[in-house]
Amino acid sequence: MANAQAGGQWYPPEWPERIRALASGELAPVTPKRAATVMLLRDTGDGPAVHMLRRRTSMAFAGGAYAYPGGGVDPRDDDRHVRWAGPSLDWWADRLGVDRAGAQAIVCAAVRETYEEAGVLLAGPAPDAVVGDTTGADWEADRAALVARELSFAEFLDRRGLVLRSDLLGAWTRWITPEFEPRRYDTWFFVAALPEGQRTRNASTEADRTVWITPREAAGGYDRGELLMMPPTIATLRQLVPYGTGAEALDAAPARDLTPVLASARLVDGEIVLSWPGHDEFTKHIPTGGAPA
Repeated sequence: MANAQAGGQWYPPEWPERIRALASGELAPVTPKRAATVMLLRDTGDGPAVHMLRRRTSMAFAGGAYAYPGGGVDPRDDDRHVRWAGPSLDWWADRLGVDRAGAQAIVCAAVRETYEEAGVLLAGPAPDAVVGDTTGADWEADRAALVARELSFAEFLDRRGLVLRSDLLGAWTRWITPEFEPRRYDTWFFVAALPEGQRTRNASTEADRTVWITPREAAGGYDRGELLMMPPTIATLRQLVPYGTGAEALDAAPARDLTPVLASARLVDGEIVLSWPGHDEFTKHIPTGGAPA
């Protein structure tokens, strides 16, 4: 069971022991896997609301925590060229700091996971169009095949005669899971606006509920200890608060710094100090033989 040490910050009780093991050389860091997650925005009278899901409390990793649709890269996401619209793969490779194959895989993962977990598809029959209603038995069959990895995303787009709309995504930030975690991800966070005519739904087996909530409301719930979140989730919510519309956030995305945020743990005056560069609110002071403060 995770602890909420400050507000609603997700904090696993096994972290101190793992941090000490890493510092002593007893723990070797796991290589992080690439992943993508999408902050899906919908305009309201109070500014844009973001689509969030709550991970099932029974889950070993971040159970009960609120997050965005997302997940790991499918190895087939870069195995062949997909139908593509928007900025070129060279542009995305430069923006994301990877090669062309990596850029395709990461952007595909963002679009695919949003469809798999929220039923929202950032693709269309032409470079200047986007699909409307994606509900119905035939769409659900394709979505289930994607989830089961029976169908690659490229095959799905070909079958449907669709092109991926990479111009509907904005790369926002990048976080890497701390070195002491047993499951690590190198995750790119994107922003996107809910396409007209589409509706979100809880299509994820990992979530027990979904909400549309403004970043300010979500951050308030976190600060009161009512909403449990991992550091990158609350950090990105706070970053979205100033924007009055989803379009404003998307316009701001190209100028965002994508330098990876990676937590560091160091020994200072007999205690372990856990910190995330540029995010002082998450700093933890862990006595060498006790719980965090």
